[in-house]
Amino acid sequence: MSRKDVRAPPDGVEPMTRESPPPPDSGMADVQNRPDTRRIKIDKVGVKDIRYPVTVRAKNQNDQRTVASVNMYVDLPHHYKGTHMSRFIEILARHRHSISLQSVSAILSDMKQRLNAHSAHLELSFPYFIEKKAPVSGEVSLMEYTCAFNGTQKNGRPEIRVSVTVPITTLCPCSKEISVYGAHNQRGQVTVTVEFKKFFWMEDLIRLVETSSSAEVFSLLKRADEKFITETAYQNPMFVEDVVREVAIKLLADDTFTRFSIAAENFESIHNHSAYAYLEHDTGGDTEPEWIK
Repeated sequence: MSRKDVRAPPDGVEPMTRESPPPPDSGMADVQNRPDTRRIKIDKVGVKDIRYPVTVRAKNQNDQRTVASVNMYVDLPHHYKGTHMSRFIEILARHRHSISLQSVSAILSDMKQRLNAHSAHLELSFPYFIEKKAPVSGEVSLMEYTCAFNGTQKNGRPEIRVSVTVPITTLCPCSKEISVYGAHNQRGQVTVTVEFKKFFWMEDLIRLVETSSSAEVFSLLKRADEKFITETAYQNPMFVEDVVREVAIKLLADDTFTRFSIAAENFESIHNHSAYAYLEHDTGGDTEPEWIK
């Protein structure tokens, strides 16, 4: 492009060059910070459904890069017109290289401070992949799980919940009992949400769920593996009620967890509905979490 092809800016507008940065916000009207006279506070205001690359701490490998769906909110006092939406993204960008239980707490604190809020809320969900070996052939493949960190911070320490959604296989005990041969089986999923007082790895919680089903799910199986999984499920029939109870027994045996909920859904193979079971439990442990000290 020749110099004569470059159009001059209108009178009164400073030309932009590679060397000159965009004009700063200082001196511009801050509409969000203006007073509001309607005297109605807002519980949550912020940004929703942000798709953002993040790096998540992993147990047995290098930290894992994934893409998260993020919601970030703060409360808005009645005397402010609005919040500053760009600050949410600035905070997320600052922390995206290491997402962990500790960083969730730091993000909540930053949100409260930067946005001058009494409460902050973070919801972050992402696909997480774990290498699994097939039970007989030993073939290695990646298995996908859905994980989430949800946190709230008000006056005191943050309340943080971790969720994992784990695919499982179940075989119907009733079908096995009444049939001359065979039994209907299906894939299902279990979502466990926990509050905790000690640090733990998501991989361990996922494993706890997988070992509470009729059989595990794999992304890659050879014929010998399929035979093994089919026979394992047949020897271990379970209703959804059995699954949530088995998960609960293991969570109760671990003093890491103070509160939890368990939801199991079977995508029934011979019915046009799903089977579902849910339970929640509060152990009453309300001491300061060790992982946050």
